[in-house]
Amino acid sequence: MDDPSLGQFCCQNPRCVACGARGAGNLTVCGRIGKNRQIRLLYCRTCKKRFSERKGTVFYCSHLPRRKVIDILAHVQEGCGMRQTARMLHTKEDTVIRYVRKAGRHAQALHAELAAFSPSDPRTSAG
Repeated sequence: MDDPSLGQFCCQNPRCVACGARGAGNLTVCGRIGKNRQIRLLYCRTCKKRFSERKGTVFYCSHLPRRKVIDILAHVQEGCGMRQTARMLHTKEDTVIRYVRKAGRHAQALHAELAAFSPSDPRTSAG
């Protein structure tokens, strides 16, 4: 029986024909990983590969709790500096910088992907 919450995920294997197709019905949960077994391990029936549900996100390979990563990014988004954010959240400045860079790379890749699929803006067309 498929888990309905898997519709938000897609295969992360670039060689798979189902890569990037959300809700394609090709994913199942094949296990759990993490300190408290809280992260699902997904299996693609199309390409037979396994990957973490966090792969392709800013949380992938993160050792910080999810809430702390969200707090770091929220503080920076609100205009707090790296040093100030580190002080407020009791973490190292290098940690804040690493997550901000990771989120920036993820956002750039997503923006480039979306731009490739979206029609051109009629306001920028000559005519």
